[in-house]
Formats: sequence, C-alpha cells, structure tokens
Amino acid sequence: MTISGSGPIWTLDLGDGENRFSPDWLAAVESALDELETATEPAALVTIGGGKFYSNGLDLEWLGAHFDQYAAYVDSVHALYARLLCLPVPTVAAVNGHAFGAGAMLALAHDYRVMRADRGYFCFPEVDIEIPFTTGMNALITSKLSPRTASMAMTTGRRYSGPDAVAAGIADATATLEDLPVAAADLVRDVAGKNRATLGTIKSRLYADALAALRLPEAADTNGADTADAVGAA
Repeated sequence: MTISGSGPIWTLDLGDGENRFSPDWLAAVESALDELETATEPAALVTIGGGKFYSNGLDLEWLGAHFDQYAAYVDSVHALYARLLCLPVPTVAAVNGHAFGAGAMLALAHDYRVMRADRGYFCFPEVDIEIPFTTGMNALITSKLSPRTASMAMTTGRRYSGPDAVAAGIADATATLEDLPVAAADLVRDVAGKNRATLGTIKSRLYADALAALRLPEAADTNGADTADAVGAA
C-alpha cells in the first residue's frame, strides 16, 4: 500500500489483492491518512485498488481465528469509515473492480465514487451470507444512499455494475480502467483548495448521525450481538 501526491491530488493505492480489512491493512490505511492530514497544501484524495478488486471487505478468515477481538476489530473498521466521512479534504473512490460488503461501505464513506464501466460489481452480500449490518454500517449506508436504493441494495444483495450504480445514485460516474484515475482526480481537482477546518466541520455536521453510530463502541451496541453471532457462525 502506498500514498503519493501529484500536485493537489493524493493517490492511495490500496493494494493489488482482495484488500480485505486485516488489522495490518487497516493500520496502513490509517497511517497513509495521517500523512495526508499532516500536509498543509491544497489536497484531495483518490483511493484505488489493483487487479480485480477495490476491496472485498472484512477479513473473515482473520476474524474467525481471533474472534475474541471481534468488538475491537469492528470498532477499528467503524473508525476508518468515520474518519473518511469527515476527512477535511475532498475524497473520491476510484472503484477499479469488485467492491463487496465492507469494501463497498469503504467506497461509500468517500465524497464521490467513479466505477469501472466494463467490469466489477458494487454489492452488499450480507443478506446472502447471513451477516447483519452493524448499527454503524447501517447508518453509513443510509446516510449516503436514497431510501429506495439502500433498501434494494441491503435486502437483496444485488450486484451493481458501474452503469447500474450510476443509475441508482451509488456512483457518480464511470470510466474505462485506463481512464479511471484521471476521471476520479478530475472530480475533485477544482475543490482541492477548500479550507480544511471549514470542510471538516461541514462534513461532521452533515453526517452527524452516521458518525455518532459509527463511534458507538461495538460492545455497547445492543444490535451488535446479532452481527457477532452471525460472523462467528460464518
């Protein structure tokens, strides 16, 4: 995983594998965001994966082997979503391939999304793999999608292609794989100079309800037990 800046555009390469949320992967993303937030020049963030995945979400294999750390793990996932939601620079997910489950939610936590036009799906498979959304995840999704789209995506497990995602209001645009980084950067280049303190405050207030849900400790979430039981059985 690498982060690099070219003019005002910072690009975070999430990796060329499935980009599942292992603790080390989460820590690397947080470190990259630290680097971005430490900089003071005008900036906007593009995140992108390599290969056939943007992100395949939770690392269920790791979680199954460390289930005693479930609450802390989910808190770290929620913390990343919350940080991206109110990051004080414009953000865009360049969805190069599949974005499933928690990986799809990662894309939603950005300000904008550009999907590859010809391949890759955006999908919440939770209803089919019998893992309920946490309260925080539910709040994130419903803060970003229309009620109709959220209901359809969350209760059916539908797979959205790039054009379908644009039609549903999930993505803002599509592009070829070759043009994806430029198309994503073009969405935010002109707003990279917004005052960080002001932008961060606006985002924090805009998504106040989702942020409050994401910052609720998983151990204190009375609905979290259902999710934990389902993950443990998966």
